[in-house]
Amino acid sequence: MKSPVAKASAQNAAARRIARTAVVVLGATGGVGRGVVEAALASGRPVIAVARDKAGLQCLRGKHADADLSIVPGSVSSDADGARLAKALQKLGRPIGAVVAAVSGGTSRGRLLDHPAAYLRQRLDEDLLPHLAAARHLLPLLAEADRGGTYVLIGGPGADRPWAGYGHRSIATAALRMLARVLHEEARTLGVRVQLLAIESPVCTELNRAHACEQWPSALAVGQRALALLEPRGTQPAEAVVRYADIDLSAGDVDSDVVRSTSLQEPRQDDDASSDDNPMTHGEADTVQERTHGTADASGLLPSRCLQDARTLLRSLIPSDNHNKQERSS
Repeated sequence: MKSPVAKASAQNAAARRIARTAVVVLGATGGVGRGVVEAALASGRPVIAVARDKAGLQCLRGKHADADLSIVPGSVSSDADGARLAKALQKLGRPIGAVVAAVSGGTSRGRLLDHPAAYLRQRLDEDLLPHLAAARHLLPLLAEADRGGTYVLIGGPGADRPWAGYGHRSIATAALRMLARVLHEEARTLGVRVQLLAIESPVCTELNRAHACEQWPSALAVGQRALALLEPRGTQPAEAVVRYADIDLSAGDVDSDVVRSTSLQEPRQDDDASSDDNPMTHGEADTVQERTHGTADASGLLPSRCLQDARTLLRSLIPSDNHNKQERSS
């Protein structure tokens, strides 16, 4: 059994080795992806940014002109796309130590019952299957590197309880968590750690900052926590699904000073619980998942328009005579 000093020395050596390897960021031009890229570069890690948006990749490189940033146009929408991306990454000739996947399909709102069954299939095709395609072809790259690489998926809210107006997303997010658990187990044989960073709210990004709530974590904060999961084994939770609030930024070399305190503190449960963006960055100004468990006040998480919509709905349910009597008596 290793002594504490030997264990710490091994972890430091692993940290230095990982720092020299590149982090592949899938969906790098999306709101959350940009935060991951910024956090990785700020920590001194080389980054390989992957996205379908070639113009967005060029803008990203221009923004970080002095950083160790490589850009690779590519997609993981299918197995064929994933295979092409893997070959493109191999051609770079750079050691890869980690992958952070911040990808999802398009955003839309509406009741699940109002859409045909094919709509849910489309959502799974765009929100879930690209993650499997990416993992199938990129996990072997991490295994070949033989550096104890880590693969982190970023998942959005709505997996534990139905998200009103976004039922299709709740289903896809719940499926993504199960996919992460399965990959977590299967990747053990490859010597690669797979984890999902579960974000329990929408994320404030450059794309939605005008209508974002103060309680939403920033894209940079999400990126910092994703990077924390890339630290040597033992410094962060080891389970397949790790909640945003459970990441300890003081455990590694992550600069916690640049992360604003926006984590949603809520009680743990027994269950641990393709465009280039993450599923919690667009369209969330109108509604946020209401957390019905615990003692936290969920009203603080609701945008003003959502509250106004609720008031309008309640008024429409009250007969006009009763409503007028209530107004006169108040």
